[in-house]
Amino acid sequence: MTPSPSGNERIDMVRLARTDGIGPVNFRRLLNEHGSAGVAIDALPERARKAGRRGGVSIPSRESVQEEQAALERLGGRMMVIGDADYPPLLARIPDAPPVLNIWGRAELLCGRTIGIVGARNASAGGLRIAESLSGALALEGCVIVSGLARGIDSVAHRAALHPGMTIGAAAGGLDCFYPPENEGLYRAVAERGCIVTEAPLGTVPQASHFPRRNRLIAGLSLGVILVEAALRSGTLITARLALDYGRDVFAVPASPLDPRSRGGNDLLRQGAILTETAQDVLSQIGSGSDSLKTPEWTGLPGFSEPDQPDFAPAPTPEEVRETLRDLLSPTPVAVDDIVARCQFSVSMVLSALSELELGGIATFLPGGQVVLSA
Repeated sequence: MTPSPSGNERIDMVRLARTDGIGPVNFRRLLNEHGSAGVAIDALPERARKAGRRGGVSIPSRESVQEEQAALERLGGRMMVIGDADYPPLLARIPDAPPVLNIWGRAELLCGRTIGIVGARNASAGGLRIAESLSGALALEGCVIVSGLARGIDSVAHRAALHPGMTIGAAAGGLDCFYPPENEGLYRAVAERGCIVTEAPLGTVPQASHFPRRNRLIAGLSLGVILVEAALRSGTLITARLALDYGRDVFAVPASPLDPRSRGGNDLLRQGAILTETAQDVLSQIGSGSDSLKTPEWTGLPGFSEPDQPDFAPAPTPEEVRETLRDLLSPTPVAVDDIVARCQFSVSMVLSALSELELGGIATFLPGGQVVLSA
C-alpha cells in the first residue's frame, strides 16, 4: 500500500488543488509529471506564462491551508487528500477524483457499501414514500445511503437512513454553509450520525456551477445510484450519467408516464437502467462490494484511449497542439476522447495541452472526462 502523503507535501497538495485553473485532471497530471506537489507549484508560473495566462497564478499560502485545517478541527471535521489510507476507495477509482475532501462526521462510512439515492426536489408523495422505503431498507441491510442534502427525495433518503447512522451527505458548498437553509437541522443530524463530504473550502457559498461537482461526488462514492423521479431535463440525470461513465450501476424506479417527474427515470429504464421496486432489486445487483467495478485505480490518467499514430508523422510543437485544441473547443462540453479523435494527437499531448489551457483560463475540465471553453 502506498503511504499517505505527510507533512509539507500534504499542504502543498491542497495548495496545488486550490490554485485557480487547476482542476482534478490537471492536478493529477501535474503530480504525475513533477513527482510532488511542491515541485509542481514551483513550475506553475512558467507553465501559466506559456499558456497565455495574464496576471500570474494565485497560489494559496501554506498558512491559509493550515488555518483552514485548524478551523475544520474546531468544527469537528478534517481534511483528506487523495492518497490517504482512508480516502474513499470507490471515489479514488474515478478519473477526475477530487484531490482534497473536507469531512465532517464518521469518515469510515466513506469506505462502506454505498448506494446513491437521488431524485426530484418537488417529488410526489408516492416518490417520497418509495425513496424513504428503499433508503431505510438498504440501511438496515448495511448499505450506506449517499445523497445531496437537497429538498425532496434527497431529504427523505437521508432521514430514513439516519436511525442506523448509515448516510453520507455530499455538499455543494463549504461544511459551514448550510444549503438549502431550511435543511440546516438535517445537515447537522447527518454530520452527527453519519458523514458530510465536500471538495469546497470552508466558507464556500453554493452556486449553480458547484452542483455538478456535488453530483460527481454522489456518483463516484456509490456502487450504484437509484433515481426516484426526475424530469427529462433534470439536473438529477447528471448524477445518473456520471454513474454510467464511472462504471457504476444505475437503478430507476418506474412511475406513471402522466407525471412529468417520471419521464427522466422512465427514459433511463428504456436505455437499460435496472428496474427497481424494492431494496432486494438493488442488493441482488451490487453483491457484497466493489470487487466487480470496471473503473480503474487513480494512478495514471485512466479513461482515455490512445489512437494509433503513424510513426512517420512529424512531432507537433506544444504551441501547435494548443492552437489546434483551442479551435476545437466551444462552450458546449465535449469528451476528451472526441477531441483526441478529431485532432489525431496522442492522448498525452492532448492532456498536456488541455492542462495548460485550463491553467491559462481558456479551458475547463468537467466531471465525466469532458472539457469546455471557459467563459
